[in-house]
Amino acid sequence: MARPSATLLVPAQTWWLIATGVAVCAPLALHVPPWLAGTAALGLLWRAALAWRRKPLPPRWLLMLLVVAGTAGVLWQYRTLLGQNPGVALLILFLALKHLEARSTRDGLAIVFLAFFLTLAQFFYSQVIPAAIASAAGVLVTTATLLALADPRAAPTAVLRRAGVMLLQAMPLMLLLFVLFPRVQGPLWALPRDANSATTGLSDTMAPGSISQLSQSDAIAFRVRFPDRAPPQKQLYWRGPVLPEFDGRAWRPLTEKPREQLPYAEPESGGLDYEVIVEPHGRHWLFALELPGATTAATLATRDYQLVAREPVSARQRHLLRAYPALQAGADEAESIRRRALFLPAGSNPRIRALAAQWRANAKSDEEVLRTAQTFFLRQRLIYTLAPPLLGEQTADEFLFDTKQGFCEHFSNAFAVAMRGAGIPARVVTGYQGGEVNPVDGWLVVRQYDAHAWTEVWLAGRGWVRVDPTAISAPTRIDFNLAAAVPAGDPLPLLMRVDLAWLRDIRFRWEAVANTWNQWVLGYNPERQRDLLRRLGMPQPDWQSMTAALATLSGLALLALTAWTLRQRRRRDPALALWEKLSRRLARRGLARRPAEGPRDYAQRVAAALPQAGDDMRAIADLYASLRYGPGAPPLLDELRRRMASFRP
Repeated sequence: MARPSATLLVPAQTWWLIATGVAVCAPLALHVPPWLAGTAALGLLWRAALAWRRKPLPPRWLLMLLVVAGTAGVLWQYRTLLGQNPGVALLILFLALKHLEARSTRDGLAIVFLAFFLTLAQFFYSQVIPAAIASAAGVLVTTATLLALADPRAAPTAVLRRAGVMLLQAMPLMLLLFVLFPRVQGPLWALPRDANSATTGLSDTMAPGSISQLSQSDAIAFRVRFPDRAPPQKQLYWRGPVLPEFDGRAWRPLTEKPREQLPYAEPESGGLDYEVIVEPHGRHWLFALELPGATTAATLATRDYQLVAREPVSARQRHLLRAYPALQAGADEAESIRRRALFLPAGSNPRIRALAAQWRANAKSDEEVLRTAQTFFLRQRLIYTLAPPLLGEQTADEFLFDTKQGFCEHFSNAFAVAMRGAGIPARVVTGYQGGEVNPVDGWLVVRQYDAHAWTEVWLAGRGWVRVDPTAISAPTRIDFNLAAAVPAGDPLPLLMRVDLAWLRDIRFRWEAVANTWNQWVLGYNPERQRDLLRRLGMPQPDWQSMTAALATLSGLALLALTAWTLRQRRRRDPALALWEKLSRRLARRGLARRPAEGPRDYAQRVAAALPQAGDDMRAIADLYASLRYGPGAPPLLDELRRRMASFRP
């Protein structure tokens, strides 16, 4: 039972509340367990069935039982009730169950406020354009529901139109706040990411099969923009984790703390500047064009020339970097590092080690050994494939002499083992190779299926030299892309399987729009805000000047909006003019309209004082309320004029 002072919900308001629940819960269904999404859907369907059949709501004891069961389910799913994911799950559950006890407008307001918060919660999971559109739709429906709770007799189209107008009126102020409000690094709510949140991208361990798993992913790893044209495809080696440690099957990085500077001096010329925007992957490492230049305020470096971020890349990051493609480093590499880069576990890969020992015995220099190894890889007719056979413990031997089929990690693993077997220090480098230029905005897009692994060998007088064994057996992979290198019938990723010009054009345009959204909406950080405000004429933007500008412009915008609203109301609302004229007539009879007194309440008071005019006054008030707060229509306005003309108080 609702409290006596509470206004009971009418059927139209109930349907608006159900629509709100659907609008805010549907986008979140992909981010919660299926059983929870199904429970919320069943709760809303149950409420819709009760409203359709005009049946009573379930008893409170049943609702309490459902709350306890749902909370226990969330606790079982997440092992806690604290944190982002369990918190959102509980709110979805409570929103659905609140519908089953909503009897009054007070209950409806609770649903509306909860819906507004869940609309915001959608951005915990995704900030892409479709998510923003879904959130905007949720805000529109929720605002319309709020208006319907205030005026239950208004037509649905009129309520939606009014809600849309209100949101459009709020847009200028929202844009001012977005542009001028002092920015902070990271989200305002500062929620930590859940420990079990999935990340996509390269791992810090490489074994046969680890990179080929990424070959099926079309997800974007990072975007790059060069001031001029991008370098040729075969020069686009994006350096990621460097893996010198080998246990016979897997390669791993050194466990050491990154340093402030790279272990070599930055050349005075020959640098290539570029801008990179890295998608979140949850790790520290970045992907820099070989070889990277100096570190920045946001980056560190490892001793093996890898750039890493100071903080985990849990959100999209923008970096301005410089590369030196012709640079070779490491000629003075420490002997301890070179010795570790020769280690091979006892008994591992005996066939290739024996062959490498023969190369060493017959060669006069490391360069000659290297050329012999490259010739061997070429003559073996190794096949580059996305679906290589499974290997046992002797991964390099089985790949080179038995299966002869593999992906880039098979090639780099086998070549590094061969080099170490020949007494040449070697290590594996993982990252990405290549990319695709978007002709719409000129950005180079590197995807997960561009993941790659290659080998570095140490040569006296030259340092660490890149040798890509994949380029020996499958040069089209390096010169063109993945699709050009693999055999027909290999399971290519979706974007490479569909080769339609019109579909490719749509994809390019959509990704260009998404990139602009990422940079100027999601990536509108303090640095970008300062750059924009300087271009707008604010030479030294600080929080004091931005706050003053925000207050001034917001005040002017509110004044302009108020003036426009009053003008539109006077010009477009003849019903209000008629009502005010009638109010002045009644005021002369001692029945002045009170402040904040609604038309129907005023009509009741006039009818009590003037019984002979009560029916006419109530009819006039109903007509006026329909015109002011409902959809209205010209016949109603004509009827209002006739009744007011014939009204005799």
